[in-house]
Amino acid sequence: MIDTHAHLQGLDGGPDAAIAQARAAGLERIICVGADAGAAREAIELAERHPGVFATVGLHPHSAEQWSPEVAAELAELAGHPHVVAIGECGLDYFRDHASREAQARAFAGQIALAERTGKPLVVHSREAAEDTLAVLRVARCAVVLHCFSLPDHLDEAVERGWYCSFAGNVTYPKAIDLQEAARRVPDQLVMLETDCPYLTPVPHRGTPNRPELVLDTLAFVAELRGTGTAELGELVERNADRVFGL
Repeated sequence: MIDTHAHLQGLDGGPDAAIAQARAAGLERIICVGADAGAAREAIELAERHPGVFATVGLHPHSAEQWSPEVAAELAELAGHPHVVAIGECGLDYFRDHASREAQARAFAGQIALAERTGKPLVVHSREAAEDTLAVLRVARCAVVLHCFSLPDHLDEAVERGWYCSFAGNVTYPKAIDLQEAARRVPDQLVMLETDCPYLTPVPHRGTPNRPELVLDTLAFVAELRGTGTAELGELVERNADRVFGL
């Protein structure tokens, strides 16, 4: 099984211990997310040291005010590393508004351009910004992974456009009926799973920091939603991750 979106850099006990713990639980691969240039460099270093760990490079919308020609050039340089499999996470977040919407739009557009130039998929964060996110992605010329899928009202369009829908631990929350319906309906070839650790810890572990191996709990929950076995769904997610990230 694979955790397709993890922030290993901030885990209690350090990322090396978290990777070892995940391996002991049967998790074979992890994609470590670079939410800014520093985190991207850390992700690459982890990927260099640990077989089965891969990196992304990007600038999270919370940090979009940092976007500049220098940051764009640094991310472009990092994107060329052989262990880097995607651009992002990037996108729009109107819930926290840690950066102006103008800055978020500039950073998002710049990273889409980087994904298009490099041929790498784009890992997208969207919160309370569905219409603006969709408007931008409709003209993007790259593969798209909708990280921590948050667009259940737009699932049909996502499927029609071939965007991958990656479900995190919040799909297990009792009130997440719309996400659960989306996880049930998304076609086999577009479904993926993640932790987004240390955030969005799945049931029954809520109240503790999320960790990569807890993707197995989300796997079991979504498999039941879809009426399939955990082994079958795990293999499906791995095949989809192999395809979109070129693993």
